[in-house]
Amino acid sequence: MRIKLSAVLLVVLLILGTGAVESQAQAPATGKPNFIVFIADDMAWDDCGTYGHEKIQTPHLDQLAADGMKFTEALLTCSSCSPSRSSIITGRYPHSTGAHQLHLPLPASQVTFVEKLKDSGYYTAAAGKWHLGTPTESKFDHVTTKLNQWVNTLKQRPKDKPFCMWFATTDPHRPYERNIIPRPHLNEDVIVPPYLPDTPEVRSDLALYYDEITRLDSVMGRVRQELKEQGVADNTMIVFLSDNGRPFPRCKTTVYDSGVKTPWIVAWPAKVKAGTVCKSLISSVDLAPTLLELAGLEVGETFQGKSFKPLLENPNATIRTHIFAEHNWHDFEDFGRAVRSRRYKYIRNFYPDIPGTPPADAVRSPTYTVMRELRDQNKLTEDQRNCFVVPRPEVELYDLEKDPHELNNLAGKPEYQKVEQELRAELDQWQEATYDRLPRNRRPDEFHRETGEQLPAFRKK
Repeated sequence: MRIKLSAVLLVVLLILGTGAVESQAQAPATGKPNFIVFIADDMAWDDCGTYGHEKIQTPHLDQLAADGMKFTEALLTCSSCSPSRSSIITGRYPHSTGAHQLHLPLPASQVTFVEKLKDSGYYTAAAGKWHLGTPTESKFDHVTTKLNQWVNTLKQRPKDKPFCMWFATTDPHRPYERNIIPRPHLNEDVIVPPYLPDTPEVRSDLALYYDEITRLDSVMGRVRQELKEQGVADNTMIVFLSDNGRPFPRCKTTVYDSGVKTPWIVAWPAKVKAGTVCKSLISSVDLAPTLLELAGLEVGETFQGKSFKPLLENPNATIRTHIFAEHNWHDFEDFGRAVRSRRYKYIRNFYPDIPGTPPADAVRSPTYTVMRELRDQNKLTEDQRNCFVVPRPEVELYDLEKDPHELNNLAGKPEYQKVEQELRAELDQWQEATYDRLPRNRRPDEFHRETGEQLPAFRKK
């Protein structure tokens, strides 16, 4: 009898021991958190269920917010794909990265949070859309630009190291296709912002954009399921954000909130209380120093952001009173800067002689096509003509509490003189501190501002 009991006990101990070994393999003994930075491509902050859109299908993002902390005042440093990504990964403003204009590769000399984590023992990998240039690839252990490799990248990681993943989708970037999800959005599901005309063409365009958001939402679901199956979900911090606003007129490539405000959700079961909301200002330059601090590493002088670790512990805390945003060349020439407090936004347009043309793919869109037609028929409202207006005002000022779409320019009004002066001083000081200078020469447009077609001088021969 004793022999049988001993044998049973031995089997039990072996099973438990095997489980312990597997557990240790999945969760390294370092105790350091894992990180996943998940970046959407051209997704507006409010095109998500958890941010108030009742018709868009984002169940996994909604659950991510329910399981973690939702930030309601998160702003990007610019509304342009590659400059925004370069800013996020370096924790520096675009004009400080050497990659401030669309498609410029991030120079190898720029320090990223990824190499810092890698040097400290983290396994680092990137999967999906890249748009950072060749020099940055060597800062990761593994890079694949193939889509639908996010789960495989998690499966193939070494199990004896903490990890940092840079996951980026191409959704909801243009162009769009129909029937990419089981239940496509309908025109009546769409919320048309007041600066766009409410026509069937615009609604259909937005509905297809919604479909791509739903498709990226499903990726988040698969990634979180894989983390659970590997037993590392509790100690993995997921940060979800977008690189810029929706690819529609008066959104992407502007410094309005429709261009630079981003969804920002942090889920980390081991540390972040579920269902919390943070209304404090944060900037995308704050992500890099935050991850380094959470990993127990020194944040070097190259990083221009501020750690938002205090907000994860107390969502009512404050780490900054202002955020700063910029716009540089993106298909078309422009140079704009903005400073934003919780309530007010101050914008300075350095090239007021040119219109606020959206990116070329948006110019070629059904939305812009119908806007041009309505403009020619004099059927656009004043708010909807914004992207055609020349000259633009050199200075814009908005009360975001009363005017969240930034339609009523308060610049020059006596009752807002003090606010305007204070924000102008903040912007001047930031430009001086970060060595932000107006270029000596303007870079030519690459596309036609009315049709979005590439100009002959830029076509490959």
